[in-house]
Amino acid sequence: MTPHDALNQVIALREPVKAAKMAAYHKVERLYLGVSNPQLDLFSKSWRKNTSISQRIEISRFLWDCNIHEARILATKLLTQARVKSDEDVWAEICRWVPTFDAWAIADHACSAASRRLYLNDTRLKEVESWTTHENMWVRRAALVATLPWTKSNHPKKNELEQRDQILNWAAGYTTDHEWFIQKSVGWWLRSLSKHDPERVLAFLREHGGKMKSFSRKDATRNLSTTLTKKLPASNKS
Repeated sequence: MTPHDALNQVIALREPVKAAKMAAYHKVERLYLGVSNPQLDLFSKSWRKNTSISQRIEISRFLWDCNIHEARILATKLLTQARVKSDEDVWAEICRWVPTFDAWAIADHACSAASRRLYLNDTRLKEVESWTTHENMWVRRAALVATLPWTKSNHPKKNELEQRDQILNWAAGYTTDHEWFIQKSVGWWLRSLSKHDPERVLAFLREHGGKMKSFSRKDATRNLSTTLTKKLPASNKS
């Protein structure tokens, strides 16, 4: 299957009415086909079974560069998998996408692919740290969205705790960035962490909560008990 064959399969499912609604919803100027996410999932699962990793990278590169909404989503799905032998080229392709992020839906799918490559090779966090000061807001946001796996362990190893604190330090730097999506990413990261490490979230909010937007603080504390939130200064509560 060639990259053009892959794109033509997606275009064949085009639904103009749905595409118009998607364009209005996402509010980013690019072509929308109106193809559903479950349909894209079927394509990605089938193609992963029948192509080599080098072919998947080639197809993903072509789909991304088409700048069609569904093609970009499908490019990310095609490279989203837990185990990839010798994944340097996969990581390089994902990193190629990052500076071009311009919308949450595509960026979130790409970050899902990135997170798997990061968690299996945490030396890449050094590269992700460079995203935190990027001029593109979506790139800065991606540094937190792609590192969500570091919020999910109940019994992290010492190095994982150190990395968790490193990422929390990035989040602390974002608390004075008043871009809505940046504030949302901070609240999202803290909310996810609160399920497994509530004391770290409380410590973060005590120190930095006063600089966060109220909606972000509210999101961060959503899963914390009233008993725990009572420990926060009044000025840091939602």
